[in-house]
Amino acid sequence: MPTYRELDLTLTQEHESLKETVHTFAKDVVRPSVLALDQIANPNDVIRPNSVFWSTLHLAYQQRFHTALVPAECGGLGLKGLSMHIALEELGWGSADFAITVAISGFPFALVAATANAELIEEFVTPFVKDNSASIIGCWAITEPNHGSDHFMPGTPQFSSSAIAGDVVAEKEGSDYIINGQKSSWISNGTIATHALLYLALDKSQGMAGNGIAIVPLNLPGVAKEKALDKLGQRGLNQGGISFTNVRIPQRYMIVGPEGYEQMLRLTLSLTNAAMGAVFTGVARAAYEEALAYTRSRVQGGKPICEHQLVQRHLFDMYTKVQNCRLLSRSAMAYNDGTRPPALEQSIAAKVYCTQAAYEVADTALQLFGARGLCKGTLIEKLYRDARASLIEDGSNDVLALVGANDILKSEKS
Repeated sequence: MPTYRELDLTLTQEHESLKETVHTFAKDVVRPSVLALDQIANPNDVIRPNSVFWSTLHLAYQQRFHTALVPAECGGLGLKGLSMHIALEELGWGSADFAITVAISGFPFALVAATANAELIEEFVTPFVKDNSASIIGCWAITEPNHGSDHFMPGTPQFSSSAIAGDVVAEKEGSDYIINGQKSSWISNGTIATHALLYLALDKSQGMAGNGIAIVPLNLPGVAKEKALDKLGQRGLNQGGISFTNVRIPQRYMIVGPEGYEQMLRLTLSLTNAAMGAVFTGVARAAYEEALAYTRSRVQGGKPICEHQLVQRHLFDMYTKVQNCRLLSRSAMAYNDGTRPPALEQSIAAKVYCTQAAYEVADTALQLFGARGLCKGTLIEKLYRDARASLIEDGSNDVLALVGANDILKSEKS
């Protein structure tokens, strides 16, 4: 368990039990598995049938972690606020890539559950929550070859501009929609997903504001998946593009239209940005703990390097950043869990600060490890690469900061 005191006296026995359960799974199962997966040269081999990836994911499903986002009334764990943060932080401590894999796997089904549509819940959500073998996996299909972080800019002038309308288009045909277009190679779980939460252009004259959201089974005719993306970091998170050629879905699968799209996008971003803050709080903590343990054991100049003042200053700065990550990301997740409309700027602040801090802590930790930190196969080297990916993941920090600033200026003006 953590080697530092937590500045939080609000944890209940239920919280402590959840934390112990997830931490044990992250330590004993996730971290060793993903370190092994990180060494596989070909990312497509990560998801081969006999890969440890699947046995690890199966165990996560058996623990029901995949249902964390699904409400309890629909059979899920229904984690919220502080409980959700604890679970994501501990999984992130074990491995950011696996934490994201599990969280994204349930995202489409959680959004379907939020519609309260009994027919769709029975068709999609119920089988998902009953799955204990990772046979049903979701993905969040939003980014496109020509559109990345501009998808995440509700409330800005660009958002309603036809100049940046989406590439994947759904056209009405009778009681169905016909889908055509390409989603980018950055779709998390894109190579292994059975269902997509698909963001679509319905009215291109409204730009991104004319979008809709559909739940789409990926075994339909006309769906094709790319091979896995070969990435610098988070190699245990399989990502790949998905193309749609005359894919037909019934109208009832379109769960959000343009009239509710911006509101739903804000709710989505408030959750996903806070979740990224939680996951990378765990990454920052992991890097700090690795550095602390190493500096206690590494002898240089006749004594452990933790006794050198410059190293002590680095350790204290890292500790401070970890604590700030937790306080900011927990408060954002807890506040927005029960607030409508959510304070999107709070969640963005958590994502931007925590991912940047995780990168800085991992960078300092690598520096303290010296040449050993640069060696492939070490945990600290993986944490450094994983943290670097987070600065552009789920929206570039630069663009997200502009969205947050836009919301702040609007609220201050009103």
